[in-house]
Amino acid sequence: MPGSRLTALPIFRRWLKFSLVGGAGLTVQLAVLWASTRLAGISPAIATVIAVEAALLHNFVWHEVWTWKGVAPSGRWTRLWRFHAATGSISIVSNVVFTMAFKNSLAIPLLAANVMAVGVTAILNFAVAEAWVFQTSKGLRA
Repeated sequence: MPGSRLTALPIFRRWLKFSLVGGAGLTVQLAVLWASTRLAGISPAIATVIAVEAALLHNFVWHEVWTWKGVAPSGRWTRLWRFHAATGSISIVSNVVFTMAFKNSLAIPLLAANVMAVGVTAILNFAVAEAWVFQTSKGLRA
């Protein structure tokens, strides 16, 4: 089935780019989480929401210019809304729930618990971004 292999290649490349952007976003998220709790004294749950939002905005920009390069700029605000509605909601809810569960139930340090929470939702976030957020009006991917 050579055709299916060729079809899978662009998706695999986007997954790799998505993962690299996500790794950079995780760095942003951890830095904001650390600064929010240690320097600003914000509670871990609220700090997690703030940190996820910072990472979401970071990731969206990089997905626009690199992961799904070539998507028409005209739909950018719609995609930003979709990105927040879908991957943002998934990320914020799962990050707060899993970070607090790993931290409180398993006594895992906050930043390590947050890394684990991010890993839980990475595949789901990619699937939603690929199928709904960055899909062009003609049904073609960038």
